[in-house]
Amino acid sequence: MSAESFESDGGGYGPEPPRPTGLLDVLSVAAVVVDADGRIVFWTPQAEDLFGYTSEEALGTYAARLFIHPEHLPAVAKLFAEVLKTGRSWAGAFPVRHKDGSTVLTEFRNMRLLDDLGDVYALGIAADHSLLQRVETDLALCERLINQSPIGIALLDPDLHYLLVNPALERIDATPAEDHVGRRLRETLPLPDIDTIESALRQVLTTGTPLLDQYHVGRPPADPDHEHAWSLSFYRLDDSSGRVLGAAISFVDVTERHRAAAEADRARRRLALVADASTRVGTTLEVERTARELADIAAPELADVVAVDVLDSALACRRMRKPDNGPELFRALALKAAYPSVALRAADPPGDLAAYDGDRLVTLCVHTARPVLVRHVGEHDLRRIARDDEATSLLARAGVHSYLAVPLIAHGEVLGALDLKRTRNPVPFDQDDVVLAGELASRAAVAIDNARWFQSVRNTALTLQRSLLPDHPPHHTGLELASRYQPAQATSEVGGDWYDVIPLTDDKTALVVGDVMGNGIDAAATMGRLRTATCAYADLDLDPGAVLQHLDKITCDLEHYIVTCLYAVYDPRTKQCQIANAGHMPPALARPGRAPELLELPTGAPLGVGGIPFEATTVDLDPGDLLVLYTDGLVETRLHPIDERLNVLLGFLDEPHRPLEETCDLLLYGLRHPDDHDDVALLVARVL
Repeated sequence: MSAESFESDGGGYGPEPPRPTGLLDVLSVAAVVVDADGRIVFWTPQAEDLFGYTSEEALGTYAARLFIHPEHLPAVAKLFAEVLKTGRSWAGAFPVRHKDGSTVLTEFRNMRLLDDLGDVYALGIAADHSLLQRVETDLALCERLINQSPIGIALLDPDLHYLLVNPALERIDATPAEDHVGRRLRETLPLPDIDTIESALRQVLTTGTPLLDQYHVGRPPADPDHEHAWSLSFYRLDDSSGRVLGAAISFVDVTERHRAAAEADRARRRLALVADASTRVGTTLEVERTARELADIAAPELADVVAVDVLDSALACRRMRKPDNGPELFRALALKAAYPSVALRAADPPGDLAAYDGDRLVTLCVHTARPVLVRHVGEHDLRRIARDDEATSLLARAGVHSYLAVPLIAHGEVLGALDLKRTRNPVPFDQDDVVLAGELASRAAVAIDNARWFQSVRNTALTLQRSLLPDHPPHHTGLELASRYQPAQATSEVGGDWYDVIPLTDDKTALVVGDVMGNGIDAAATMGRLRTATCAYADLDLDPGAVLQHLDKITCDLEHYIVTCLYAVYDPRTKQCQIANAGHMPPALARPGRAPELLELPTGAPLGVGGIPFEATTVDLDPGDLLVLYTDGLVETRLHPIDERLNVLLGFLDEPHRPLEETCDLLLYGLRHPDDHDDVALLVARVL
């Protein structure tokens, strides 16, 4: 048998084209065939590279003489004979002699061959032992790198089917390696953004450009109750010829880093929320507005549904009784949802008064003065949150799954509760939320406390002031009268403005408008003293200047008070009006057929300055004439010059025949703003 007998004829298809470099080429595996006599009959180029002999030198030569050391000949002969006799293959490392005299440790695989004539041959497959060891080591390292890596690794074919996964990835998606092979990525790892991942893989397969450190968050099958984060890297796998084999994905678990970053971001947002609350909550002295500001801050940053409820006893500034386990009356002040929710229908509308039994969680919160946290709300909890069965059903429909109530405490007194619910936000409330809600509630409670006491004092002063003013101007001979008193906005203290109509002898009438400079109960009380004194001096039938002179002396005895006052006396017999002014706004006069005007009067000093006489001016009036007396709150603003505002006032008096009540309303609505910080007294008289 010749060497040519072992050469491939290509199966009749001609010579094969050169193959790309593969593992056999890397190993330079040599093939040698010897006949039963031990002569070499087949010698490959790789054998020439391995042993140094050319095919011309090797063919026909006894293999043992060519590269076997003499001391190894007996052992080699024995192995050779056993292979030919038994047909069992032999494998192992054996030292052989190189043509240059050196010894090459060679890895052999020997086996018996039979040709079509029944002749026996031995085939030896040989490779450099050291090179083979390096390759085996490299393969083992690659295998260990994949299998022992804490990083999840997946190899995919070009159609994104699994070819191989390592144990780390098995642990991530809780699927054995053998169950991955042939399946798609989305079948074992249902991440929310799996479409994005597959799109990125196709891009990598197309371009060959890796995509590194792609951040993805999800709940893996191995741990569905917790959110995990991974850094994914995608790269293409090509063989040595550039043919695309598929793609690889590495999964680096960065959950701890993700949680730390999320916690840091959460802390920043909490700090920003507290800072925001310091500027947005308590901007006024209105209880309801402060509650709304608190609700606006808490939703949606802290909760999906927010309610602020204050104990009715606290709102009324009544003495707080010692808490028992009984029901409580709550006044709903604010309600806010981050988005439309049926949970709003389960809450008490702002302004409503509702009784909650002692077993309700909001009642427990105010009784114990401690937060009430229900991380995971069950059906029993819903019944203790809602006021009745209908509200319980609505909260269940809304998907309320976590609840937190925090007491509103100011100066040791429980005022009410901040009620928080989560529906759409899947994360339950935790202790950090309790701390944050407590901080917000504490700030708001102080503002609510200040506002409720201010409102209480203001209401007391307003009640006092209204009690000192006449309900309706009495009917007086020769005059038609109308009046108004309008306090300042709810967040401003009551002032000392007043008006009065005093009957005098001989059918005369005194018209008085005054303003005590100051606010609160003291100003209202001072106004009451001056009004009483004015009535007393009016009964003496003194002229207007003398009345103001006496009032000036009284005011001088009142420390820190300055008062402006306009005192007029109308005599229906003479149709004349005597007017004296103590630093007050000039009265307006509107005559039919003539333009309204401000009366030019000597403007005396305010009451309380002392030592300055007051001069009375006489004004002739005709039937239909309109005299308007008012305090500065009607015309003074911070934005407009006083002359401009007085002209506006005169513009509203262009129809003297308008009904007096309508005239009063027109002046107030036309000149006043709901947010004005001063009160107004207005007195309008028409000559009959």
